[in-house]
Amino acid sequence: MIIDGGIADAGAMDETALPGLRSGLLNRRSFLFGAAVGLGALELAGCASDGMSRAEAEKLYGLVPDEKFPIPAVDVSKIDPKYYRRTVRYDSDEAPGTIIVDPKNYYVYRIEGDGNATRYGANVGRAGFLWSGDAYVGRKAEWPIWTPPKEMIARQPEAGKYAGGMPGGLDNPLGARTLYLYQKGVYTEYTIYSTSDPETIGTNITSGCTGLLSQDMLDLYSRTPVKTKVVVLPA
Repeated sequence: MIIDGGIADAGAMDETALPGLRSGLLNRRSFLFGAAVGLGALELAGCASDGMSRAEAEKLYGLVPDEKFPIPAVDVSKIDPKYYRRTVRYDSDEAPGTIIVDPKNYYVYRIEGDGNATRYGANVGRAGFLWSGDAYVGRKAEWPIWTPPKEMIARQPEAGKYAGGMPGGLDNPLGARTLYLYQKGVYTEYTIYSTSDPETIGTNITSGCTGLLSQDMLDLYSRTPVKTKVVVLPA
């Protein structure tokens, strides 16, 4: 995603196909599941923990009515319970607040200290679009604008209607919240974004971005200031 004049260009997802344009808006599932090409994804490793009941998960991933665009409840039956948000033991030398991305295991962790971390289930990039290293959150956005890259428009002319940017909303590929990852002052074209598609969690579907369920992303976003360190582990 290239930021130009305050508009986010989802460069890291730029090759994702756009077969489903409905009611003049991009269908987010079509965006994610279509034949795609883009830039890499993020990764990291962690511990498992038993725990949450279906009833607890339904409450955790319930309707969020007070958002600018109310976020629907998640059908938790479509998620492997191991991807429910929970606190786990996670030994790390990183400071509390650090985010660790583990594409190999489809997890994102927030270090809490004292050997604990909050663990979120994630979707990650496909083979050939993975990268690893240290980054930091250089920018944050609520209900961000999405702009298809020129390369994508050349391949899929129907995306041209969004050349000036797709407004934020439930159909916007970036969802309710986005964290933009930077290295040495330069945008990496990778993000951690929100998705309302539970079927994507635990899969390799993007062209580089890492997605959390919207309810999980609201939690992570609210506790992540700009300049937060992000560690992307090798896949």
